This record gives sequence, C-alpha cells and structure tokens, in this order.
Amino acid sequence: MSVSGVAPTEATPLKRNVQTQLVGDNHQTQTVVVHVGSNSTGSNNSNSGTSNPSSEVPIIGNDQNENMDDTKRILIRVGIDFVILCCVGFPILIFFLVGQPYERGFFCDDESLMHPFHDSTVTNWMLYIIGIAVPILVILGTELVRAHVKKSNALPLKVYSVTIPYWIVEAYKSIGMFGFGAACSQLLTDVGKYTIGRLRPHFFDVCNPRLPDGTTCKDPQNHGRYIEDFICTSEKSSARMLKEMRLSFPSGHSSFSMYTLVYCAIYLQSRMNWRGSKLLKHFLQFLLILLAWYTCLSRISDYKHHWSDVLAGAVLGSTVAIVVSNYCSDLFDARAKRTNILPQTRYELSPNHTISNGNQQ
Repeated sequence: MSVSGVAPTEATPLKRNVQTQLVGDNHQTQTVVVHVGSNSTGSNNSNSGTSNPSSEVPIIGNDQNENMDDTKRILIRVGIDFVILCCVGFPILIFFLVGQPYERGFFCDDESLMHPFHDSTVTNWMLYIIGIAVPILVILGTELVRAHVKKSNALPLKVYSVTIPYWIVEAYKSIGMFGFGAACSQLLTDVGKYTIGRLRPHFFDVCNPRLPDGTTCKDPQNHGRYIEDFICTSEKSSARMLKEMRLSFPSGHSSFSMYTLVYCAIYLQSRMNWRGSKLLKHFLQFLLILLAWYTCLSRISDYKHHWSDVLAGAVLGSTVAIVVSNYCSDLFDARAKRTNILPQTRYELSPNHTISNGNQQ
C-alpha cells in the first residue's frame, strides 16, 4: 500500500511516521507505519503494510516499565537486608525474654563479690542515645553536607515515582551496615553472658544467698566452700535483678558503646573531608572515643562489672567495629581505588611503574 507525501530523507534516519487512511466506503481507518532513514527508494515504501520488526521503534516508551523494575529490585534488596537484620537481632530478643544464664557457684569469702549495689551512671536510655542516636545523626549530617558540597554525577533513584536523592542512598547503606554490626556485636556479647554466667561484683548485696540447710555465708563452716546450691533471700531484688546478677562477662555497655562510637569515628575518617580545619575531624573522633571510654570506666566504678568484663567487652566491640567498617562496608572502597594525579617519587616516574586498583606495583 503506497503512502502519499512521505519521502525518505537522511535528515531523520531514526524517525518514522504513522498515518491513517480511509479505506473503502465504510471509512475504516488503517494505520500505516513508514520507516525513514534507509537508502531505499520510494518504491520500497509502497510495499505491503508489513515491515521489518528489527527496525521498528516502539510507539510507547519503556520508561514506566524500567521504573517499575527498579522499584521491584530496590524493594527486594531492602527486604533481604531487613530479613538478615532480623535473623541477627531475633536471637537477642530471645535471650532477653526467655534466656537463662549458666548458674555458676561462688565462694563465701570471695571479696570481689561483696561490693554494694549502685544505680548505673550511664543508664540504658543514655546508652541508646549515645550509641544509636549520635552515630545516626552524624551519618545523616555528613552525607547531607557532602551532597551539597561535592556534586555527584550519580542519578537519584525512583521508587513508585518518588525521587530519592543519592545522599539518602549512601546514608541508608552506612546506617544499615552500622545496624548490622551493632546487632552482631550485641549477639556475641549475649552469647558470652549466658554461656559464662559470671556473677557481678554486687552479688552478695543483691542475692543474700542462703544454703539448703538454712545457713548463710556468715556461718564459719561455709568459709572456703564452693557453693552451687543456694537460694536468694534479698527482699529488695526483683526477678530481673536476680537474672542480671549472673550476666557480668562481658560488659554489654562496654561492647555496645565501643562498637557504635568507634565505628562512628572510623566513618568520619572515611567520609568527612572538610579542609576548613585540620583538627575538627580528629577532635570529633576524640569526643566519640572519650564517651565510649567513660562508659566503660563507669561500669567498674558502679560495681556493675569486674575490670576484666569491661576489658573483654571493649575489645569485642572495637574488633567488630574495625572488621565491619573495613571488610563489610564500602567506606574505604573509593579511597582504595583512588590514583595519584601527580607523581610523588622518581620510582613513580619510571615507565615500569603501574598502579592497579590503587596499589602500587
């Protein structure tokens, strides 16, 4: 079927025209697709309405389908991250609700268990603010400032036609990895607590143990004996306190504070590159480490933990922070791939010197 008024030109090699004609007396419309841009003549365009499928351009674009595909992939990734985080965090909840620590015995003349009970200097809500709110605010603030100062070529994401800036994506990755590491550190701590069952320094004050024969540690016949069968008779202690008195090793406050604040300090080392002050970043890192150090020391002065409990918790939290920030997150990936623009030494000027993935060879 021939189409009048259509002539192929070289000016529009990738365009096509869609025209309608009235066919017959019933005035039925028929759509004709005309391809332009090939070296064919007008006689080639007068062929039947069939055309080469490989050269056709779809009338409706695939932008909507691509956006839906991106949305589906993003939701699947977020869902997988959430499930993995729940797999690590759910055992922590089980330990807290129904976990029973190992029932370790004691010596009546053990002076390390005779300290008085004191309230915590760093309470739980203070610990959560220091260990969760502060790092999250630091991450969000750092990524927001970097987005305004350093213009990135990365395109924003679209989820259900909602545009998500790229700095939110970076903040999500950093916060998600931070939360995953915090859950791992806490789970490792709880496994140690419930497996060891070490008694706290204020054990005698909280428990006031009594033996099955009715005697106590004040009776001379019990001195030097290792006692495992006893009941707590203190009236000022709740059931939660009696459970907590066996959860001394390692220190949960120490491991949590050291992980969260050491990770935050490492994050600043990687992401904060403001040149206005040489010492600002290091001053903020010092404040974070100081908060973690003070939290650890307060657990000893409050007689909540033995010094070895605090040391073990601090080492555990710091180790997890270093491992997660360097080997699980991508905080240092961009820096590792960075190459030097100007040579530094004569060796770098050598034609045999090459740089591969940021490593000199």
